[in-house]
Amino acid sequence: MAIKFEVIDVRGTGIQPTVEIDRASSPEGAARQVLGIDVFRSGHNRDLVARVSWHPLGGGANVILLYGKPIVR
Repeated sequence: MAIKFEVIDVRGTGIQPTVEIDRASSPEGAARQVLGIDVFRSGHNRDLVARVSWHPLGGGANVILLYGKPIVR
């Protein structure tokens, strides 16, 4: 059974609907399918683009924030 990712686009000012993706290998892959842009696990709050959650079998919910630009060090 595939993991179902729930992607919420947080770029807009209003509440965006959750989009469910069944065919993705990672949270980043699910967000890329929904948003059509590259996303990164680290970034500044001003570059926040999505919140992705998933529920593995036998485990609790996982949530990750994804950003449109990575932090460059």
